[in-house]
Amino acid sequence: MTNSSVLVASDVNRSYQQGEEILPVLSGLQLTIDRGEKVAVVGVSGSGKTTLLNLLGGLDDPTHGTISVCSKSWETLNPSERANWRNQHIGFVYQFHHLLGEFSALENVALPLLIGDCSVSEAERRATLLLERVGLGARLNHHPAELSGGERQRVAVARALVNRPSIILADEPTGNLDTATSLEIMALFGEIQAAGNTVILVTHEEDIAEFAHRVIRLRDGKVESTSD
Repeated sequence: MTNSSVLVASDVNRSYQQGEEILPVLSGLQLTIDRGEKVAVVGVSGSGKTTLLNLLGGLDDPTHGTISVCSKSWETLNPSERANWRNQHIGFVYQFHHLLGEFSALENVALPLLIGDCSVSEAERRATLLLERVGLGARLNHHPAELSGGERQRVAVARALVNRPSIILADEPTGNLDTATSLEIMALFGEIQAAGNTVILVTHEEDIAEFAHRVIRLRDGKVESTSD
């Protein structure tokens, strides 16, 4: 891992056992992602995109190989250390926003900070600033049911950013959005990357992948090609 690299996957394999059968999902994967890159991972359904994202984020372990995030390998960390390292360095955005319906936008964004040692006043201050940054300063006290799909995804992006992570991992972040809203979300990811964050997004949409600096294509669990 160089000084500019925030994520390195070395000879990563992931397989699952189904009865007596071993099902390979990823095989011999090599990947280096530098600080400030915006990378799209594309491929047909079943090519291993989401599995790769879960491995990169330390939510799952490779069957073989190593993954290092900000100079630390997931395999060297115990569960508590892994959770702390993940919270410090990685923010997740999913296709389904996973907001808590009983909480306001402000409360949803502040929650990751409150789970830690942050005071309520500081958590609300930081959450407010982020919601203003994503254009929702007037919607702080609205609940998810009162927000549009694009607004809910903006809240999810703000929540992913609230711990000031080095890396954003996004799994089909525009999958449930119309074209205009998808473009707004991708513009927001562009702003995040321009501020120095690394953005890695999984998508099956070629027009969304075009927003990335680099496109990694997976086929049958292997990197088929990489293009800038």
